[in-house]
Amino acid sequence: MYDLLVVGAGPYGLSIASHAAAAGLNLRVFGRPMASWRDHMPRGMFLKSEPWASNLSDPRGRRRLDVYCAAQGVAARHGEPVPVEMFADYGLWFARHAVPEVDERTVTRVAPCPGGFEAVTDDGQVLHARTVALAVGVMPFVEIPAALRGLDASLVSHSSHHSDLIRFHGKDVTVIGAGQAALETAALLAEQGTRVRVLARAAHLRWNDAPPPWERPWWQSARSPHSGLGPGWRNWFYSERPGAFRRLPERTRTRITASALGPAGAWWVRDRVERAVEVLLAHEVTSARAVPGGVRLEVLSRANGSHPPLRSVETEHVIAATGFTASLDRLTLLSVDLRDSLSTMIDGSPEVGRDFESSYPGLFLAGLVTASGFGPAMRFVHGATYTAGALVRGVRRHLRVRPLSGAIPAPGRPSPSETPTRAYG
Repeated sequence: MYDLLVVGAGPYGLSIASHAAAAGLNLRVFGRPMASWRDHMPRGMFLKSEPWASNLSDPRGRRRLDVYCAAQGVAARHGEPVPVEMFADYGLWFARHAVPEVDERTVTRVAPCPGGFEAVTDDGQVLHARTVALAVGVMPFVEIPAALRGLDASLVSHSSHHSDLIRFHGKDVTVIGAGQAALETAALLAEQGTRVRVLARAAHLRWNDAPPPWERPWWQSARSPHSGLGPGWRNWFYSERPGAFRRLPERTRTRITASALGPAGAWWVRDRVERAVEVLLAHEVTSARAVPGGVRLEVLSRANGSHPPLRSVETEHVIAATGFTASLDRLTLLSVDLRDSLSTMIDGSPEVGRDFESSYPGLFLAGLVTASGFGPAMRFVHGATYTAGALVRGVRRHLRVRPLSGAIPAPGRPSPSETPTRAYG
């Protein structure tokens, strides 16, 4: 039986695995490394966060993004966005050097069993572990507006469903949303020759300013410090003090998580949108139906003086860049009895303790699903550093593992004595 099974191999899962390996835990890691970044983001996209705020976490801080970039002959500079492809390659490099070998199979079910948990892979293998850390990223939580649900995937998709937008070359596409995913997707579509419009409920688009210089007078830093989520004391609190955020009242935490750092476009995509993309503001889709050649959207205009208030928009495809809803009911890989036993917060997300342990002992959660517990940082790569350290401390506390005095074990394959056997029957 393993000490820890890490389900997920994105920035959070890999960071947790690195800290767990350094702590001497007997662990396995499952998932396609950096899958969201490799399979669910179109080429040409950039990280919105600063390079120094986009590090995966190893205990000694040696496997940083800037270290990887330097080895590739590229400087990771403050204020210069990093291509998503480079970040994905960085994650793969981190996986090779900072964690035990990752098993790329998918874990399809996690259930309680005597002494811990039973996990089943997509090919039927059964493994047992005393603790489990779910770091499943954002894909289980894809949110598509109710008006668009039920339409065929050839007509409606989520922005995270695309690793390549070339299929839309020469077509007419409507992107729904007002955040970075919507605006950058629309810019990429326009730049490849797609007729594209953005349809947003917001009355106006919000654009993030270019970050202030890294080196600046002390009084400017004191007034608006840099942080992993952007400049300012409020962002500093969210990004640098997740443990303190968790001590806020539950209603305050859920309200902040739902509203802080709302939809906005990065400064470097603004000109690309404004010069090439039609934007319909204060518009909301009320219904949608398939028609010959695509989709007809019935749209309600909420702009003052709009006449007529209702209009139809016909398009060949709709991309919903409408975010993610991290509710417990969407963690369907958990067995029904395990899922039903978990306590939830008022927004439907699972409740987690100070070490990211759920209300079921030994089941730990990481990433977006913990944002209402530990704050907006958990929506970004930056939150992986705090999570990895705290979560592994919680696992060790659960296992009652004493601190090690020996060397950190090198990443590698499990020894024969650690390799699980296939279940009978």
